Amino acid sequence: MEIVYQNKKVEKQCTGLKEAKKLFGGSEALALSLLARINAIEKAETIKDIVVQKQFSFHNLHNVGKQKLDGYFAIDVKTRKDPWRIILRPLNNEREPFIPCNIDEIAEAVEIVEIKEVSKHYE
Repeated sequence: MEIVYQNKKVEKQCTGLKEAKKLFGGSEALALSLLARINAIEKAETIKDIVVQKQFSFHNLHNVGKQKLDGYFAIDVKTRKDPWRIILRPLNNEREPFIPCNIDEIAEAVEIVEIKEVSKHYE
């Protein structure tokens, strides 16, 4: 699957061990887990390959405060016990978001995702 990053900062955090460790306050375990998740996304044929992996805890997001998160989903960086997640959204072949984004209907067709950020829950 192809990954599009929202910006260069997010791309560096998701692809470089040094930047990932910095994001996680020096935690190499979290940094390695993030890089492994990114690798799994890249190796997946479609987003369905990620959705069905229980350890990723793939789930949809809802609007919270000023954040408009309709159409975005999250997977855990490491486990459900850790507060860190990767926020992503599926894109069509023109690299545009699906509207509406019914993941059950599109999961087998999505070959491109945009990673918005890696963040703690509700920050």
